[in-house]
Amino acid sequence: MSLTDRDQGAASTPATPPAGGRPRGLTVADVIRAVTAGPLPVRITAYDGSAFGPTDAGITLAINSERGLSYLLTAPGDLGMARAYVSGDLALEGVHPGDPYEALRVLKDEMRLRMPPLAEGLSLVRRLGWERLLPPPPPPQEAQPRWKRVVNGLRHSRTRDSNAISHHYDVSNAFYEKVLGPSMTYTCALFHSPDDTLEQAQAAKYDLVAGKLALKPGMRLLDVGCGWGGMVRHAAREYGVKALGVTLSRAQAQWAQAAIEREGLTELAEVRHLDYRDVPPQQFDAVSSIGLTEHIGVRNYPAYFGFLRDRLRPGGRLLNHCITRADNHAPHRSGAFIDRYVFPDGELAGPGRLISELHDVGLEVHHEENLRQHYALTLAGWCRNLVANWDFCVDEVGVGTARVWGLYMAGSRLAFELNGIQLHQVLATRNGPDGANSYPLRPDWLP
Repeated sequence: MSLTDRDQGAASTPATPPAGGRPRGLTVADVIRAVTAGPLPVRITAYDGSAFGPTDAGITLAINSERGLSYLLTAPGDLGMARAYVSGDLALEGVHPGDPYEALRVLKDEMRLRMPPLAEGLSLVRRLGWERLLPPPPPPQEAQPRWKRVVNGLRHSRTRDSNAISHHYDVSNAFYEKVLGPSMTYTCALFHSPDDTLEQAQAAKYDLVAGKLALKPGMRLLDVGCGWGGMVRHAAREYGVKALGVTLSRAQAQWAQAAIEREGLTELAEVRHLDYRDVPPQQFDAVSSIGLTEHIGVRNYPAYFGFLRDRLRPGGRLLNHCITRADNHAPHRSGAFIDRYVFPDGELAGPGRLISELHDVGLEVHHEENLRQHYALTLAGWCRNLVANWDFCVDEVGVGTARVWGLYMAGSRLAFELNGIQLHQVLATRNGPDGANSYPLRPDWLP
């Protein structure tokens, strides 16, 4: 197939190329023809006046500059598109930037890419100009590639983990208040009905965790990776539990401690800016890990779960809540966009790996539950909040960062819906030397 074999919709060529641009006769539409196959599900327009794809498409990808084209060509896949989109060199028309879900769904389901034959590819590059293959500097929202992060220590060292957490969570508490809503809960909610509000669903999630841990007044709870203290405050307020939360994000800890004081919970609840590995060597009646395992690193699971085991009294319960791969064969490391813009150094394993690691450190797993569909609903709610508060969020963190969040949350929603990733809660106990653990014959949190 040559560059001009396909004709789909009206494609225009400018009378004269832009100053310093490509040689006459080659348009961005020609490039799109060369690297796609079949009918396009969207309209693509370009800064040179050319266009390709159906004129009646509900969604348009607008390549607004030569830099945007270079981003797409020099980092094919999600990273190049993210760079162009975050920088404003690529626009998605027909969707809101706070929730580009529909555009991502159409592109995922219906757009087919192709690798041009070698001779055609070389001809294309010569006509484009070799300078188009020089990668432009990435947007400021992008983290360093993995190989450069070694200056901050080895992967999952304390310093490097702290920097990774800060990159994602120390954006702006005011921004998170608008996106997450009043609960300030940045983990999967629990929906009894799709019509539940986000606040109802987050409270239901905390009640589910509390029920699985059998929380009672006077018990001691450790919540590692506690975020803005949602579980800590809920356990103290609703169950009379003495709860300690720890987070590597200073901004989260400050917000959480202020919320504890506002709610009059200082006698029961505390959040510290602390690495979980520095939690004082005492034993708790229950331990919750809600959304931290994704940051630990798969090779560190034995040490992590062993540490949590040691913080449990014999008979105590551990609830681990985390995103997983859909199976145990998928790569642990995240894709380029997630690694550079969202969770640097994040890693996911399959649910079987998690359960095996928990057993291998001496814990006994009693119950496992997949909340995959619930996370898709949660992300849809966060996107609605971002859309509703778009102007405030842009003023707070800048339009580039706001675009990152819309893209990330909408893309994650799609991944959960398509079973690319899952969310598993695993409940385990630390047994006594005789195998006793006080766990009931049937789950005691169910009706």
